[in-house]
Amino acid sequence: MGLSDHRRSAVDVVRCAVVTVSDTRTEASDASGRAIVELLEEAGHLVESKAIVRDEPEQVRTMVGAHLGRLDAVITTGGTGIASRDTTCDALEQLLHKQLDGFGELFRALSYGEIGSAAMLSRATAGVAHGTVVFVLPGSEKAVRLAMTKLIVPELGHVVYELRK
Repeated sequence: MGLSDHRRSAVDVVRCAVVTVSDTRTEASDASGRAIVELLEEAGHLVESKAIVRDEPEQVRTMVGAHLGRLDAVITTGGTGIASRDTTCDALEQLLHKQLDGFGELFRALSYGEIGSAAMLSRATAGVAHGTVVFVLPGSEKAVRLAMTKLIVPELGHVVYELRK
């Protein structure tokens, strides 16, 4: 089966959760979370949950963990840098059974084209836990839109199809 066959088999409607990880963002100031929701809904996917949690590892793990095995995808934004409060990747690493290394590699390559060598500071990642794909994105709205439009939205239905096999 070729790539075009796989894409034809893609799931049309993916059930998603969006989690913003931030010590300062509110519903009113969460442009990145809103962008994820907007792009998912424009693609025909269903956002069943949206939340903001503090950048505390246990809170992040608990919020994401509540969706594993229940929804098809969880997309987080925030906490992927190298500052001391950036702990999203570390918190979720324990939950992921399989890493999707290509996601982070491709995201940083695309970011390099836009922001240059600062792209190496992102620890954006993705993986699978309990049949749910988890994408861990930076907090920047521009970075979120890049990841969503170039990587996640084009492949999300295909990823979920593969997970359901």
